[in-house]
Amino acid sequence: MRCPFCQFTNNRVLESRAAESGQSVRRRRECLRCGRRFTTYERIEFVPITVVKRDGDRESFDRSKVLRGIVHACEKTGVSAEQIENFVDELESELQLQAAREVLSTEIGDLVLQRLQRFNEVAYIRFASVYRQFQGIQDFIDTLNHLQQHQGDRVPQSSSLAHRETLDDAAPFDDALDGMAPSLKLLS
Repeated sequence: MRCPFCQFTNNRVLESRAAESGQSVRRRRECLRCGRRFTTYERIEFVPITVVKRDGDRESFDRSKVLRGIVHACEKTGVSAEQIENFVDELESELQLQAAREVLSTEIGDLVLQRLQRFNEVAYIRFASVYRQFQGIQDFIDTLNHLQQHQGDRVPQSSSLAHRETLDDAAPFDDALDGMAPSLKLLS
C-alpha cells in the first residue's frame, strides 16, 4: 500500500477492525519512511451487476441512483442517513447473492418497494408514486389501501401513528372524511 503523503510503498498495520457491518476491513497504517498515519479500507470485489432497463438498454448497477431515490423518498421522515445507507447496503447484498448477473430494473424497483413498505410508510408512498408513475389521486388511494391491508408486515418506526400514546388526535379527521367521496372513507 502506497503512502498518500510520500508515496513510499512500505508501511506497517497498526490496527485492523471490521467496518460497514462486516462488509469491509478498516486498517490504520503507518508509513515506514515519513512516519505519518493513514487509513485504508479493504472490501470484497463483487462481480458487477448489469441492470436491464425498461427500454432494453443495459448499464452497470449504480448504487448512487438507488441511494438518491431512497434519500428523496425519505426526506423529512425522520429516517437517518445511516438507516438509508444500511437499507441500500442490504439491498445491494441481496442483489449480489442472486446467481444471475443481469437483473431487470423493475426487479430492483420492486425490491425497494417491498423493503420500504416494511420500513417507512411515507417513503413507500413517495417512492411508489414515482416508480409506478401515478397519474392521479386514485393511484394514491389504491396504494394507501394496499398499504393499510398489509400494515402488519411493517417494521415499526418511532414516527409512526402506531407509536402514539393515543389515536384520539385522529378523531377530528374521521369527522372530516364523512363529507368526502366513499373511496376516501376507506382510508380512515
